[in-house]
Amino acid sequence: AANKLLVVGAFCIGTTQIDLHYCQKKGVVVFNAPYSNTRSVVELAVGQIIMLMRNIFPRSVEIHNGQWNKTAENSREVRGKNLGIVGYGNIGKQLSVLAEAMGMRVYYYDLEDRLALGNAKKCNTLEDLLNVSDVVSLHIDDSISNHNFIGERELAQMRDGAYFINLSRGFVVDIPALEKALKNGKLAGAAIDVYPDEPRRNGPFSTPLQGIPNVILTPHIGGSTEEAQMNIADFVPNKIMDYINSGNTVDALNFPNIRLPKQNNAHRFLHIHRNLPGVMAHINEVLAQYEMNISGQYLSTNKELGYVITDLDKDYNKDVIRALKKVEHTIKFRVLY
Repeated sequence: AANKLLVVGAFCIGTTQIDLHYCQKKGVVVFNAPYSNTRSVVELAVGQIIMLMRNIFPRSVEIHNGQWNKTAENSREVRGKNLGIVGYGNIGKQLSVLAEAMGMRVYYYDLEDRLALGNAKKCNTLEDLLNVSDVVSLHIDDSISNHNFIGERELAQMRDGAYFINLSRGFVVDIPALEKALKNGKLAGAAIDVYPDEPRRNGPFSTPLQGIPNVILTPHIGGSTEEAQMNIADFVPNKIMDYINSGNTVDALNFPNIRLPKQNNAHRFLHIHRNLPGVMAHINEVLAQYEMNISGQYLSTNKELGYVITDLDKDYNKDVIRALKKVEHTIKFRVLY
């Protein structure tokens, strides 16, 4: 319905709420904030690892209930323990660095071929990682293929008495299977920040994991810090304005990525089209027909879309614009300056 819409900004990492393919089809660029809250999530994961392994929350509940229970039972240092990171992207890698700095041995598993940081060791299969880890921390994306990525089978492959952390997406874990593993003692504890069904607003909430000892439950606040909100509020609008003012699409989720300097004494045309043979030739035929001198031209494509930026050092008239808009398979055309 919004035929003049140029760009959409998601002030978060996940974009399942946006139809990326349809936006691309309509020539609408989509940006998100893939790095802005990384540190916040990582720091929470580090804190949860320590709290779980020291059994802090059960001791805290006891004190709140007026009971003194000073004991070292089930309280362990994180130093020398094995941390398994599932998903070695921006968050997983930074967690890897901090965990190693605390003396943990880090193992990771990712479907893509990721370069290890520090002394982290890559596991070839998820089972290998689950078998070796004292703590498993989940940091995978919101792809629908990750539904119930961790289920009864995977939990059974974990070490007896291990700990489980999920700060990624709620639907990637089979909650009944996790509940069972916690209640029968297979796992010594868990920290869960995301859930398969989350309320749209603050208020009542229930989960089968409530009331289980040594389980930390938080309301999807992994990336919710004042610093992260400020970073997001800076990053996304800057990406939007950079695209509007210069045509740059670096970090766009659904567009070919192009970064260009702003030109002086030149005009810039932005042409978005279906990626089919002959479109580029047709664009240049129009420019030649109107004797437009090209000082710079940049084309990038993906499977379905072509995005070309043309800088011209000669004044133009409206006939050129009309002709370029009529080029077959054009999705959007814009004169930048």
